Amino acid sequence: MRYDLALAPAFALLAALVATGAEAQQPSPATSEAFKAVLGKWEISNADRDRTCTITFRADPTGTAFKLEMDKACPGQMPEVKDVVAWNIGGLDLVRLLDGKGKPVMEFTEVESGTYEAQRPGEGVYFMQSAAVAASPVGLAADQMAGDWSLLRGSGKSICTITLTNTAAGPDNFALKLKPGCDVFVTRFGPASWYMDRGELVLKSSKGQFWRFEESDPVNWTRVPEGREAITLVRQ
Repeated sequence: MRYDLALAPAFALLAALVATGAEAQQPSPATSEAFKAVLGKWEISNADRDRTCTITFRADPTGTAFKLEMDKACPGQMPEVKDVVAWNIGGLDLVRLLDGKGKPVMEFTEVESGTYEAQRPGEGVYFMQSAAVAASPVGLAADQMAGDWSLLRGSGKSICTITLTNTAAGPDNFALKLKPGCDVFVTRFGPASWYMDRGELVLKSSKGQFWRFEESDPVNWTRVPEGREAITLVRQ
């Protein structure tokens, strides 16, 4: 087909207009709803929430990403994020924490409103919550949780009865007791105290290890993360 050089400027203009229109239909990360929802202060924690880091996401550009501010205690509390210097929104609205070379250190996906989750091979799950959500006093009072609970493993066989007391065992936790006959799975862990943390029931061992349970209903609480088999606490 013969191409008329006189029409070249017209074709170039048409191509530019098409490209401009396509770009207009694609919101930039800085104007997307996902971007706006993340701006501000957030708390990152490991699965046990015994290590936390506070990060503030800003809208100021830095290269192809955006600036962030990290609490000075973060590198010591969570070495996993010590190389993070910037952030952006990736595909499927991922919140990506980036190192100095633009490589993702963590990629968070939203699992519920105000809560994001990331997984790192060999390290487990990390959570990110808005600072307002993380600081809110969610949970039941000690008096409401005190009493006997049956610990079920796998198919539903009871392996231990645990008594949650409202006797203080420290500034923020309470003593618990194991009734005779508990399975070695429980005694090896050695729960020594308990407390409520943002709506979750936490059993803490004398070695500083944690089992966390979330409410399925007022009677049944399931261990999180679940792992290879379900572990459930059932109120007696």
